[in-house]
Amino acid sequence: MLREINDRAAIDTLLREGPLTRSDLEYVIGLSKPATAQLLTRLEQDGIVVKDGVRGGGRGPRAQLWSVNGAVAHVAAVDLTPHAAEFAIADVTGKVLTEHSEPLPVDAGADVAGAFREATIAAAASANLALEDLKHVVIGAQGAVNPKTGHLESAPHLPGWSGFDLPGKLGEALGVDVTIENDVNLVALEEMISGEAAELRDFVLVWLSEGVGGAVVVGRRLLRGASGGGGEIDWLRIPGTDGAEGGRFGDLVDSPAIVELAARHGITEATGWAAVGHAVRGVQSGQNEEAQAFLSAFARRVALGVANVVSVVDPETVLLCGDVSRAGGEVLTGLVAGELHRLVVPSTPVGLASVPGNAVRAGALHSALAKVREQLFGLAPAAAVPIS
Repeated sequence: MLREINDRAAIDTLLREGPLTRSDLEYVIGLSKPATAQLLTRLEQDGIVVKDGVRGGGRGPRAQLWSVNGAVAHVAAVDLTPHAAEFAIADVTGKVLTEHSEPLPVDAGADVAGAFREATIAAAASANLALEDLKHVVIGAQGAVNPKTGHLESAPHLPGWSGFDLPGKLGEALGVDVTIENDVNLVALEEMISGEAAELRDFVLVWLSEGVGGAVVVGRRLLRGASGGGGEIDWLRIPGTDGAEGGRFGDLVDSPAIVELAARHGITEATGWAAVGHAVRGVQSGQNEEAQAFLSAFARRVALGVANVVSVVDPETVLLCGDVSRAGGEVLTGLVAGELHRLVVPSTPVGLASVPGNAVRAGALHSALAKVREQLFGLAPAAAVPIS
């Protein structure tokens, strides 16, 4: 048991810190020089660690570096949208070997499992891997997977992916374990690991892009709900405002609704994020009162929905993310905060999520790595990382 504990400590350290010398590892895990040397020999014989160059410097002999053998296992992380599946293939150290994009069918009745299998094969091949080389696949999808049925729910943009045990069907098609996770939950995970929520225990994430989504984190854990629908704020009911009828929050702040609201203020753009970006530039120039009026009206709509969540959860922070939020930047967050503080008792800060690039896929990758590292090495995942 002591040997297993020491092995896990060494593997965890090498995964976290990258290549280290024997003396570095000896210092971190607190073993003697002979015990650390024996540990490395044992792990090398098992194929878990490999020699990884040498560290130079000084006049003495250069020290051998050791690292975890990335080829021990590989994972796939996928951002599934109505437009395409965005893949990242990585080894067990987290090194991304390839990124691959593949359009997939979304219509009801389509052979989505067969199409996903072919797309995964192509993604793996671009990393010089076969499908059977993958140990786990995590997919971020626009919807919520009911843990009781495996059905993808609240996903009107992906009708062909609903109505059956999606993780089971895809896992059967691939011959690989598959986990489906809500896309915004994965963004929240990534924010906890490397973004604005790294030091937060309780926060709400609001996704504003083509559609609307949310994630609620309490005590560093995602609030999933009994049916997997925790955080699905697009279905909140809010009163009418600015000439719009009351109804579903998502119908009032999605991209088409933003485009329509902007047009009333003389701003003509094809997408919600383009309209918001146009208005922000107008406000920053100090020469566009209509732009200010549009942004204020939009911020009021956002705040009306967010206020419902804040009143119940009382989070430390609300973080805005997605294309619309990025386009609005600090101008939009400031306006939303002002409107929110007029609606609720807590003076909850409103900020921007900070993870760059495809945060959905990055969160999926961390989730897949956590699952595989637990299976192979017995490493406990971070509290924030969903692995099942």
